[in-house]
Amino acid sequence: MEVAVSALRADLRQWIDAARSGEDVVITERGIPVARLSGVASADLLARLVRDGLLTPPTTQRPPAEVEAHGAGRPASAVSDLVRRLRR
Repeated sequence: MEVAVSALRADLRQWIDAARSGEDVVITERGIPVARLSGVASADLLARLVRDGLLTPPTTQRPPAEVEAHGAGRPASAVSDLVRRLRR
């Protein structure tokens, strides 16, 4: 849905409600698109990628990470352990 800047200024509440309900409002200036108004909930990247079929949600839960004690009761970091092993 497109709206001119002048119409946006006149009825801002209406356009904010449209964006909140999930519509993308393209703001135009002299017929040229200059900005997009979208609701925060509709701006969620992961949900949009799933909706568009570009991402598949997981089918199973990821197992919890193994935590090992390091020195003074510090939990091990999987990345730091990997880097340490690669440097040997």
